[in-house]
Amino acid sequence: MKHIVKFLSLAFGFAFFFASCDKVADLPYYANGNAPVISSSSNEIAPTPADSLNDVVTFSWTSPNYATDSSTVKYIVQIDSAGRNFSNAASRTVSGTLSTTFTAKELNDILVGFGFNFGVAYNVDVRVVSSYANNNEQYISNTLTIQAKPYVVPPKVEPPSSGTLFLVGNATAGGWNNPVPPLTQQFTKLDALTYQGTFYIAGGGQYLMLPVNGDWSHKYSVADNTISGLAAGGDFGYDLSQNFPGPAASGLYTIYVDFQHGKFTVTPVKTYALLYVPGDYQGWNPGTAPSLASPNSDGSFEGYVNIPSGGSYEFKLTSQADWNGTNYGDGGGGTLSTSGGNLTVPGGGYYKINANTGGNTWSATATTWSLIGDFSGWGADADMAYDAGSQTWTGTITAASDGGFKFRANHDWGLNYGDDGNDGTLNEGGANLPITAGTHTITLDLHNPGYYYYKIN
Repeated sequence: MKHIVKFLSLAFGFAFFFASCDKVADLPYYANGNAPVISSSSNEIAPTPADSLNDVVTFSWTSPNYATDSSTVKYIVQIDSAGRNFSNAASRTVSGTLSTTFTAKELNDILVGFGFNFGVAYNVDVRVVSSYANNNEQYISNTLTIQAKPYVVPPKVEPPSSGTLFLVGNATAGGWNNPVPPLTQQFTKLDALTYQGTFYIAGGGQYLMLPVNGDWSHKYSVADNTISGLAAGGDFGYDLSQNFPGPAASGLYTIYVDFQHGKFTVTPVKTYALLYVPGDYQGWNPGTAPSLASPNSDGSFEGYVNIPSGGSYEFKLTSQADWNGTNYGDGGGGTLSTSGGNLTVPGGGYYKINANTGGNTWSATATTWSLIGDFSGWGADADMAYDAGSQTWTGTITAASDGGFKFRANHDWGLNYGDDGNDGTLNEGGANLPITAGTHTITLDLHNPGYYYYKIN
């Protein structure tokens, strides 16, 4: 029996050996392709708005000679500003064809997207990348450089023909008063279609943009100011029905206005922490009370509060525009306490109030304001009068020649304001304010906490 098993095993072995030696046909061999060569129907392209729907350039390329069906070959046409090595390229993908054509609008959108200026010729690089449909075996063509000039697209919103743009509203330092102070509420014109400015914005207010200072006949506004998120930017238009909604928090904001696309953006630069000053003088209502500001949000607050004569002259400081936050009263000896009685001042007046919630200290200084400068030989003050309606101080001076002046409190140099940047905003102890010869009415506005400004008329 052993011999039979051996024999059968040997027979199966030989059968397997001869079967495994049968020759299999050679696998097919596919040669590699090669890089395509791209060319252009035009090397200088300068369409006009009237050409928007017309074909203006065709890019063609040679076949990469892949071994498979050419109808499945993938081509990516890349366009970028010359010299960027296609790091920010615009792309178009086509399949099975050796050319693609761009209309004037399609090419213009690409050029404008690169930030190119209208009417200026720029060098543009073009290339094509070929591959199989699954992106295997990619080949990159030569780089073709052409010259293209973007044309002006009619803007979505007509820009101001005046070439100027101003901010007005109760969200601004000057309120709804029109004309507005140009130094603090005029935009900078960046180009024919874009304007930008950095402004003080009072939280929760609204505003408009005016093409002509002092003129209410036309305005830039929004269609619906209840749209969520619109305070940070969105669509706007010409003579629409509603005001722009301002941000919720007071502070400095940069507003960018793009007439080409009908868009605006509002970017915070610095938001202010606030303390509200409700008291007997205004009905103990934090929601309508004036406030103190901490521009650096460091616990150091300052602001001016007008407390009319009469009543108890008592008040408190609140961290919210209601009674639900931290409420500060008198801790005695110029200190703050969250459990103390009401803070008091000795009588009616226009008070500069300082508070530090880190050190729990406070002070109140009654002030009256005057002007002093070259117009009086820096001797006699010209007193200013307070108007409770506009919450501003005004005074009139006559200067025999060009010179400088300052604002000071209580006829004393202990508290005075100048303008270090000549930007219309005031700095404590700042540089002299320039004034020309003649008679001028000067306005001092201290009612926006942390942001004080002036006007010269």
